[in-house]
Amino acid sequence: MNGAEAAVRTVIRRLRPERSCSTNLTAMARFVLYMEFKNEDDRLRARPAHREHLQALFDQGRLITAGPWADDKGAMHVYEVADEAELREILDDDPYTAVDAYDIALLKEWTPILP
Repeated sequence: MNGAEAAVRTVIRRLRPERSCSTNLTAMARFVLYMEFKNEDDRLRARPAHREHLQALFDQGRLITAGPWADDKGAMHVYEVADEAELREILDDDPYTAVDAYDIALLKEWTPILP
């Protein structure tokens, strides 16, 4: 297990998988995204729009939780979507993507076993 996977595993232990508003009747999948930030000035200018984007996804039930690491060098998001293709579309629409503000360190489907 690499450092990114260990960090994600630690944070995931505290998540509550039952927090989902999705009304989609098709099978949904959970994905963990671990971002490493870059292009700091551009990222900080895009941050308000990025957070609005995340709030909209949360309100739709497509984002379970999200937030930066304490050192602000990256972030973790947990999504509930139909498949990886839907998640990639979400990321394409993220204001951080437009300014090349992150690299994906980990993008992996996750199967929670505890609430």
